[in-house]
Amino acid sequence: MHGERPGFQGMSDDSLAWLGTAPIPAAPYHDPTWFDLEREAVFRRSWLQVGHVCELPDSGSFIRREIEALNVSLLIVRGRDGEIRAFHNVCTHRGTQLVEEESGRRGTFSCPYHRWSFGTDGALLAAPDFDRFFVDKADCALPRVALDICGGLIFVHLGTPDKGLRDDLGPYATMLDGFPAAQATTFSEYVYEIDANWKLTYDNFQENYHLRFIHPRSGAPAVGEDNPFGYPVKMGFHGPHRTQTIWTNPAPAPKPVQAQSFGRAARFTMADGTAGPHSRDYLALFPNFFILGSPAQPFSHTVWPIDARRSRGVIRLYWKGKDDCASRRYAREYAMASARDIHAEDRDVIEAGQRGLNSGALKHIHFQAQEALCRHLFNAVGERVQAYRAERASATPPPVSRAEAMA
Repeated sequence: MHGERPGFQGMSDDSLAWLGTAPIPAAPYHDPTWFDLEREAVFRRSWLQVGHVCELPDSGSFIRREIEALNVSLLIVRGRDGEIRAFHNVCTHRGTQLVEEESGRRGTFSCPYHRWSFGTDGALLAAPDFDRFFVDKADCALPRVALDICGGLIFVHLGTPDKGLRDDLGPYATMLDGFPAAQATTFSEYVYEIDANWKLTYDNFQENYHLRFIHPRSGAPAVGEDNPFGYPVKMGFHGPHRTQTIWTNPAPAPKPVQAQSFGRAARFTMADGTAGPHSRDYLALFPNFFILGSPAQPFSHTVWPIDARRSRGVIRLYWKGKDDCASRRYAREYAMASARDIHAEDRDVIEAGQRGLNSGALKHIHFQAQEALCRHLFNAVGERVQAYRAERASATPPPVSRAEAMA
């Protein structure tokens, strides 16, 4: 394998050749027309990760989630029966959004405009002078959105899913069940906006080729003399989803404060204090979510598109138990500070890449074999966009003549 030394055995170039080796068109990383296709072909037709069950501990607990690329606001609620449901955050009277708070707890949800009131199950409970609407209450329930849960993580689907979430994830569903996030009772969160296409942003976190250049100190545990680029030990693919096992430097030489913090964080994450079977695994779930199995930094990252050249990231570290001692608080604060510092090293170079692509100077970009996860995402998005185009073309009615239009 090119660029690797005898002490490291990873994926061979030949084993990844099925993904293709040709240059990749650059336009999908900056073109608004392509982005409009992605909105419908990808984001309206995929399971999207939007939260965690620990955010909805009690009956009436709710969270609001905005999916700007689709102009969608969601109300996700734990009902009196304990079931978590998702609804469009829109009153069925005249469309007013019911909830402005990001989260909270309510027994009912009342529209601020005309006081139509809905239960935690989405049913219309009451509306002033309702008998003059000539419609049944049952026909005025909040529009429901498909929701499913895996590994403690909440996913929604804004279309009509052809597969349930676990069927869609396949073997990765079982892996996700074993990640630290599945046991989480709380989390730390960091939200950022970046002037870059969602795929360009996401790709930065799918390849390690840049580690020794952008993260010469912070990336030390993932690179070493035998593996200077920190290439993964193995990669896996299931449908549009992908995974990799991260290589561990046998002699990372962390700073004492870092070693102490991450050691404590690992003990405070897993219930039995062990690393778990997936501590070096990275799951990238289509289209825009990835998560690490590391108990020292139980990290997830969702990259939301805003427009063709801007995106928003939500970084979370998931924890089990409260900050009930100084050691636990210290370990968690250090882990989040470390994640933010590493991310800060990435942001400028991602935005510089977007500025270069926006110029239109490049018609193609290039992925090497060990950037296979980036190529796989591009392929998966492209397949869905092409299928959507074909579907639209077949559904287009024949042109109507002027005489027919005036008849």
